[in-house]
Amino acid sequence: MATINHIPDIILSNIFASISDTRTRNSLSLVSRKFMLLERATRVSLTLRGNAMDLFMIPTCFRSVTDLDLSLLSPWGHLLFSYSPLSDPQLLAHRLHVAFPAVTSLTVYARSPSTIEMLVQQWPGLKRVKLVRWHQRLAHWPIGADFDCLLEQCENLSWLDLSSFYYWTEDLPPVLQSCPKVSASLVHLNLLTTSFAEGFKSQEIKEITKACPNLKNFSVACIFDPRCLGFVGDETLLAVANNCPKLTLLQLADTSSFADVRGDPDNEGFTSEDAMITRETLLEFFAGLPLLQELMLDVCRNVRDTALALEMLNSKCKDLRVLKLGQFHGICLAIESQLDGIALCSGLEELSIKNSGDLTDMGLIAIGRGCCKLSSFEVQGCKRITEKGLRTMTCLLRNTLVKVKISCCKNLDAAASLRAVEPIRDRIHWLHIDCVWNGLEETGNSEQVGHNFGHYQMEEPSRLFSFSGSEYDQEMSGKKCKYSFDLSDSYVMKNNSVNAFRFKKWDKLQYLSLWIGVAELLTPLATVGLGDCPNLEEIRIRVEGDCRGRHRPSERAFGLNCLALYPRLSKMQLDCRETIGYALTAPSGQMDLSLWERFYLNGVGELGLSELDYWPPQDRDVNQRSLTLPAAALLAECVELRKLFIHGTACEHFMMFLLKIPNLRDMQLREDYYPAPENDMSTEMRAGSCSRFEAALNRLPILD
Repeated sequence: MATINHIPDIILSNIFASISDTRTRNSLSLVSRKFMLLERATRVSLTLRGNAMDLFMIPTCFRSVTDLDLSLLSPWGHLLFSYSPLSDPQLLAHRLHVAFPAVTSLTVYARSPSTIEMLVQQWPGLKRVKLVRWHQRLAHWPIGADFDCLLEQCENLSWLDLSSFYYWTEDLPPVLQSCPKVSASLVHLNLLTTSFAEGFKSQEIKEITKACPNLKNFSVACIFDPRCLGFVGDETLLAVANNCPKLTLLQLADTSSFADVRGDPDNEGFTSEDAMITRETLLEFFAGLPLLQELMLDVCRNVRDTALALEMLNSKCKDLRVLKLGQFHGICLAIESQLDGIALCSGLEELSIKNSGDLTDMGLIAIGRGCCKLSSFEVQGCKRITEKGLRTMTCLLRNTLVKVKISCCKNLDAAASLRAVEPIRDRIHWLHIDCVWNGLEETGNSEQVGHNFGHYQMEEPSRLFSFSGSEYDQEMSGKKCKYSFDLSDSYVMKNNSVNAFRFKKWDKLQYLSLWIGVAELLTPLATVGLGDCPNLEEIRIRVEGDCRGRHRPSERAFGLNCLALYPRLSKMQLDCRETIGYALTAPSGQMDLSLWERFYLNGVGELGLSELDYWPPQDRDVNQRSLTLPAAALLAECVELRKLFIHGTACEHFMMFLLKIPNLRDMQLREDYYPAPENDMSTEMRAGSCSRFEAALNRLPILD
């Protein structure tokens, strides 16, 4: 009888090459020697972990690897080649080259220019490079020191990512200008560096785009505020279009958008200053980039009357599939039944609208009618939209929409957001909502949100808003929407204050993202309608707010144990980085961060997680984000945890608590925030402390 071993090797190689999951590949390599050799021969991507000092641990069987990631070597964030006087930098670099001779794509944490210099000497044929650094750039380094050797020695370089690399904006343009051949070969340049306080100035963007005329993907952090020197305006936009006409992806974002904090829902969406970007410039700008497929303009300053320009975007950029706009107003006028503005971009598959001050329910419905291919929709900071308009839009996009983000919209609290996406409840894969529990005790009363859904059937979207005599009304007339509901399936259980919606099942929801204010509880999550998610695998919870001045919460725990009702939940990201408090002694009657960590992590051991990313709360006055004793003890209760990444610091004796986790395979401290702590002599960041912990972890027996 024929078995899998009778399949020709060339076919088996293609099968192995199509498998991307690392653990699956590792399991296959254990079947037989033949399978091991095939797996190694088809492995093209590898991320190295472990201690860089252990030369004997560098694997030598992955000689086909072309994509190598060295950014997560331990101790994380320390100098790769020179943090120990016992290690020979040249020997380590040579050993890496011998083990991985075919590397053409490299990711590395480059704390100093010497790291980059040594690596490019080993692989001068590099085509793709991503640099990572969250530590500060030292002032005595020459201008362009980080990039000189890279562009001078890697003549085949076509892809450069600096989005997680801190440097000075004046470092890059002179190097690009001094290496015209390499600059002209670049097709991907990501300068969307989130650690920048000030982005690239207008003149620097002009110089970069002029030096790199063949760019296809260009992302850059900049300043649109006209009060600042070097702000980006009409002239800069036109220069980008003229210098790089081959662009298929363009992302321009103001550095103030990187704060990633929730705005004020009561804000009208208009800033005090207008960006120096006119409608006429936008028309010319879009006309000059006919190949665009993805566009992001997060301006953070008012750009008004943009409907006509967006119509031009649709007519000139036929291949546009992804559009993200921030602080754009007048994007869809929605006059009667006439489609206009962004609603005419019928080819869009992903759309993000942020802080559009005049976007209304009618505009949402027009977008739903015109952008009928949308699979992803994000709306943030739009005060004038309501549950009624968003629900109608999701009805119209029921066949395609699988990813939705609703944030910082005054009329869309948690319950209203879930009711708005109810028409795609059986299809949605990815969802973000804000955990705002407004009037939770009255969720059965639909009048809270201004719309009494219990009084009528939602037979079709056209009846929610009048389009009397329009083509749309004629098209929809006589059609009963298959996602309608009647009184027996209403949102309101009239004889009970508990919302009937809480019993609905979200069959395909796999990823859930939540924002919640500090000191708020997570426990109402099931009550508002997310009680039954049988396939939910990953959840991200972002806690934001100032703990200072707040008294002890009435409950002992945040409510993580309520997530135990999701049977397949295995991955969690608990992000408390924007939770601000006292790292040291708190004033009388208040809690320091150790007690707040106990509040937020209480119950995490009941969830059966296999992967956890945790960002501790911070004290900005001392730039400290450190794991406390209660947090270490509670994390040690996660007995099924295999991967634990703490995005902060921790004392060595606190980390030793984590050795009690029986199956922990991968644990690392990552100070991946700016500025990362520089004092490497403290017990929280010392390389020796991390090495001793990892050595103890590696000595533990792992059952599988």
